[in-house]
Amino acid sequence: MALSDPALNRLAELFGIATQFWDWKGRRVDVTDETVIKVLAALGVDASTPKAADEAVLAQLDKPWRRVLPPVVVTRAGSASTINVHVEDGHPAQVRVRLEDGGLRDLQQVDNWEPARPIDGRMIGEASFALPADLPLGYHRIQLFSDDLQAETTLIVSPAFLGFPRAMGDQRIWGYAAQLYSVRSADSWGTGDFYDLGALAGWSASQQYAGYVLINPVHAAEPVEPLESSPYLPTSRLFVNPMYIRPEAIAEYAFLEETDRARVQSAKAELAGRLAGSERIERDICWSLKRRALRIIWAAGRDDHRQMMFEAYRRREGRMLRDYATWAALTQELGRDWRLWPPQYQRPTSPEVDAFRVEHADEIDFQCWLQWIASVQAGRAQQTALDAGMAVGVVTDLAVGVSAAGADTWMMNDVYAENMTVGAPPDAYNQLGQDWGQPPWRPDRLEDLAYAPFRTMVRNALRHAGGMRMDHIIGMFRLWWVPAGSGPREGTYVRYDHEALIGIIALEAYRAQAMVIGEDLGTVEPWVREYLASRGILGTSVLWFEEEDGHPRAMESWREYAMASVNTHDLPPTAGYLDKSHVRLRHGLGLLTESLEEEERLADEEQERWMAYLRAVGALDESPDDVTEARVLGLYRMLTRTPSRVLCATLVDAVGEKRIQNQPGTIDEYPNWRVPLGGPDGQPLLLEDIYAMERPMRLAAVLNGFTQVPAPWERSDEVESRPVSRRVPLRAAPGRHGLPRTSRA
Repeated sequence: MALSDPALNRLAELFGIATQFWDWKGRRVDVTDETVIKVLAALGVDASTPKAADEAVLAQLDKPWRRVLPPVVVTRAGSASTINVHVEDGHPAQVRVRLEDGGLRDLQQVDNWEPARPIDGRMIGEASFALPADLPLGYHRIQLFSDDLQAETTLIVSPAFLGFPRAMGDQRIWGYAAQLYSVRSADSWGTGDFYDLGALAGWSASQQYAGYVLINPVHAAEPVEPLESSPYLPTSRLFVNPMYIRPEAIAEYAFLEETDRARVQSAKAELAGRLAGSERIERDICWSLKRRALRIIWAAGRDDHRQMMFEAYRRREGRMLRDYATWAALTQELGRDWRLWPPQYQRPTSPEVDAFRVEHADEIDFQCWLQWIASVQAGRAQQTALDAGMAVGVVTDLAVGVSAAGADTWMMNDVYAENMTVGAPPDAYNQLGQDWGQPPWRPDRLEDLAYAPFRTMVRNALRHAGGMRMDHIIGMFRLWWVPAGSGPREGTYVRYDHEALIGIIALEAYRAQAMVIGEDLGTVEPWVREYLASRGILGTSVLWFEEEDGHPRAMESWREYAMASVNTHDLPPTAGYLDKSHVRLRHGLGLLTESLEEEERLADEEQERWMAYLRAVGALDESPDDVTEARVLGLYRMLTRTPSRVLCATLVDAVGEKRIQNQPGTIDEYPNWRVPLGGPDGQPLLLEDIYAMERPMRLAAVLNGFTQVPAPWERSDEVESRPVSRRVPLRAAPGRHGLPRTSRA
């Protein structure tokens, strides 16, 4: 059923707002007038009456004619295209491209028979110019000259196909996924940090031949307690959470005065005492005492060359870093939610905020320094991974959104939709739908800004990484917007320019020589996965979801361009899944829609389908000593027989952990994102414990195709040559690889 007003229908079409959609049961659902009107209001369009809607349609149709050049042009390398320009009718127009390297390319005019139209009392004509297919990759400028009029806009030329980084060559690689905060060593400050990340990468590369380590998002959190536990609800996606800094790894720590070093160690000793007996990740306590130590190191100053490096970092990051640091300082004075601050402090450009910067220059300097140190240590972790032999190294995770009360929305308030949050429509797992509480980007404002905030976000994410996982990548195509005061059922989809967003991702990843993995689970339009594959963006294949008609998908029909895994961070570790501990947990939390007995029966049936399939393909070796571990290994063994070029094992599966990190549908009912890494008995494990474990070596042997399991590493004062088990070559998957193939030594 169409909306009640034709003008409202037309506005929905012009702004990419869905007026109907198909639910998880294949039923068509019509969107209400009220929802569409609220979404349009969030986009700055008044459609509250038929007259207002009519006027808005005319304004939107005239909008391109009021612009000399479009706000941004995105095209693919190797593809010719055209752009339309608008100048006074009958006047000349010359258009050229100023390339990123300073070169110039004149554009040729092509036929355009669109008649001139009156705009604001003048007749405006439209002309078309051809963009050649051989333009180089990069961010260029289109320049127009017409009489005394000059105008410029951004031209983005992206790779037609990204594929895998050169360092991978024709290899298949595998790696670990880990929640970094949960992976602690004996020297950690209560949570895993970037130093631990380097150690994890060094161990998994040198002892197990892993090619990457995938970590949770490490975006910025609140500057002071209480901290949000979920790494998927950051305050900013442009900056890093300084909780992941290792104080003793800062260069200046080595040169501290003895009294200052003693103060740092006193803070660490106090932390150890306060954490004694705790079975949870205690972010607030950890950050409070680590921040105290970091202030001591910051206050000690830097020598000349380090100060030069710090100043260069601040210049490079520019206004965004200044504004982020200002927000962090304001938060400590005015509270966590900037929307509740006095009005004069609710925008970063106000005179009052400028005065605050002057008065609190030291605190702003400290916040900038934290970001610099975090960036340096993240880069060191990536270099450690590469030095240890990883083809890719660290793969970072980009969260789908940010907190409405956080830094990004304060710095770029007009780029986010007001009175809207992102979520998901009802589906089989969440029949009431989901509201994630995060404001969406406004697609029109992103275009107006030539996607500059998005470009910065992606570039920063890839700065110290060999790959990037994009949470909910279908958000590059459409997002489910939920109006404030409504439930998730009353939302609708809003379209984004996926060609522009995916093009920017591909360009930034190409320049960083990184791979991109899109989390394309859930309700996905069929063509979206095909499009991502055609651009060389990997999808995500999770074993438990890979079923067809109620049966396991044949392993040979899995996708080549995908990261294949057994589970995800929103599912229990495989041992816990096989043990059905997730069913009992959900029952205890009141989350089951069926009885415990019925849910356990369904879980048994699902597992038996997969075990039968593993037996049929010869992937299961059911050891009587530990049936659960044997089945875990069988599931991973099956992954190695798929065409998928990237395999992912979770660190929790390597050590036999059963507890889930995040139980969807809960907030405080379960300690989400606060479970430290533990073994089969649930007892906490440190990195040093993992080095000596045999269980991870058995999983790595399966993933490497080894015929024998190497022994765990043991410390020795003597340098010995360690025998390496024969490696069985993995079947090379067919297909394109985007970048030139190279052999890896």
